[in-house]
Amino acid sequence: MGQIPSNLWKKRMRVQIEGVPYVFVEVEFVKPGKGQAFLRCRLKSLLDGRQLERTFKSGESLEEAIVEEFPIQFLYTDNTTWHFMNQESFEEVDLTKEQMDGAERFILPEMVCSVMMFEGKPIGVTPPTFVELLITYCEPGLKGDTTNTPFKPATLETGATIQVPLFVENGEKIKIDTRDGSYVERVK
Repeated sequence: MGQIPSNLWKKRMRVQIEGVPYVFVEVEFVKPGKGQAFLRCRLKSLLDGRQLERTFKSGESLEEAIVEEFPIQFLYTDNTTWHFMNQESFEEVDLTKEQMDGAERFILPEMVCSVMMFEGKPIGVTPPTFVELLITYCEPGLKGDTTNTPFKPATLETGATIQVPLFVENGEKIKIDTRDGSYVERVK
């Protein structure tokens, strides 16, 4: 594993601190009027999601975190463990609710996702960027309703609740951006 000097650090880069993989959330270079330049960083642990704020001197380096990603297919859940199958080796991969980190809101059985592995152990899963899901319940939108909130809550077939425009109805299939859980469009 290589060392990454501080002048190359950037957002979403993965590094290892004391054997734990982190991803940079924020990297801010600070050059005070007096004294040595430094970097003010906010990092998120890939193991448990905790955030860490650290200050590093300019010129320091951190070890690169080798995190492998490969496709896996979602099989089923028992609400405490999510079971996946490796698409290449057909081995079963099990993830806990903490490791799912909200991804369970947008996946259905047989959906192909991406799993992150660190030192041979699964640490997280990433659903496809866009998914198409069915709305199982939402209030009817009233014609002429032009309040200052043109959105209403809708429950999806996975059980998740997201905000959708007023014109969306029960039983419609919609496209969702899984990065932020936002409505994209209706699917025909």
